[in-house]
Parts: sequence; C-alpha cells; structure tokens
Amino acid sequence: MRVLVVEDERRLAAALKWGLESHSFTVDVVHDGRDGLWMAQEGDYAAIILDIMLPGLNGYRVCAALRRAGDSTPIMMLTAKDGEYDEVEGIETGADDYLTKPFSYPVLLARLRSMVRRGKAPPRTMTFGDLAVDPGARTCHRGDEPIKLTAREFGVLECLALRADRAVSKIEILEQVWDAHYDGDVNVVEVHVSALRRKIDQPYGRRAIVTVRGMGYLLDGRGG
Repeated sequence: MRVLVVEDERRLAAALKWGLESHSFTVDVVHDGRDGLWMAQEGDYAAIILDIMLPGLNGYRVCAALRRAGDSTPIMMLTAKDGEYDEVEGIETGADDYLTKPFSYPVLLARLRSMVRRGKAPPRTMTFGDLAVDPGARTCHRGDEPIKLTAREFGVLECLALRADRAVSKIEILEQVWDAHYDGDVNVVEVHVSALRRKIDQPYGRRAIVTVRGMGYLLDGRGG
C-alpha cells in the first residue's frame, strides 16, 4: 500500500517513512502543506498521514480542500496540540482519525491499518491460471505451493497483476512501488522482474511475465 506522509518535522517524517516501509508500505514524504495537497491530488494513495501545523498550508486546509474535491482517501491527522476543540476541528474538516504527538508507533500502525480497512473494500485474491496473488495477505502461490517474495518483488508483481494483460512501463512501476523521490537507475525494475521470473515462472515452466519491447512488462492473464 502506498502512503503519503505530510510532516514538516524532518526527523519524525524520516522515522515514519522507515517504520512504514519496514512493514511493506510504499511511502512518499513531503514537508509543506501545498506540496502535500499537490501530491495527494496527483498520486494514488491508500492513506494520508497529515500534520496540522505545516508551512504553506495547514493540515486543516489541506484536508478540507481534498474533501471538497471529492477525494475520499483516508486521512490521519497528527498534531502536537492536545485539546478537544482541535480534534473536533480535524474531524469536521473530513479527517478519519486523529493522533496527538508524542504517539506510540505500534498504535499509529494499528490505527493506520484499521483506517485503510474501513476506507475501502478488502483487496481480493487475483488469479491467473494457477498463479494466485493476494494483496491483503501479501502472498503468492502457484497451485498449492506458496512462493516467498521480498516486499519489493511482491510490489512489482501486484502492480502488474492489477494491470493484467496490459503493458506497464518501468516508470509506472517505479512510481507505484518505489517512492516518488527515487532517482536511481530505472533498470532496478528489470532486476526485480528477473527475480520474479526465477521464482514464479521458471521453476514451473511458465512465462507469466512478458517483456513488451519498447513498452515495459505485461502479466499474462492466463498465468503463463
């Protein structure tokens, strides 16, 4: 799942990014309210963690703008304030949850997951022939045999599975599986696709992941 963190305290933002990525989230971070609003409008996020006291545009105004635009992405607001009025204002602008600093990271993680579950239908298992991809459990099987994937490998496979039978470019995969600020070699996608093929295709005599020259990669809807 992809999460946007809008937090101007850089050490806290970095800690949230590290913690969430260690639990298989993909995380984009910005430190300004205007940048946060732009990223939220342009990106496809499962949830937004939004500080209230931000430069440029405060969290209340970011949240209200998103809701006016019809954006229903679940939003958790963070604040150093501690008062009933602040919480009410956050909820009334359209936030789904509210957490006061300092907070327990396990509590934030549990509430984030709960908020995302409430915000959208549980992801269904996708099947392609005898290949099964379960985004909720983050598992993959060929028939009855489980296949162990790294978090990044699963992210690439999920990205292809959600767009089955369509060519997906390396850039699109990078945007969905790596964070928005990744500026390394685009061929890192090729490395992960090769690793996926060694795990989900080659041992089973399949060819589910197809290279489409000049366009990217495609997951065969028949499972190869």
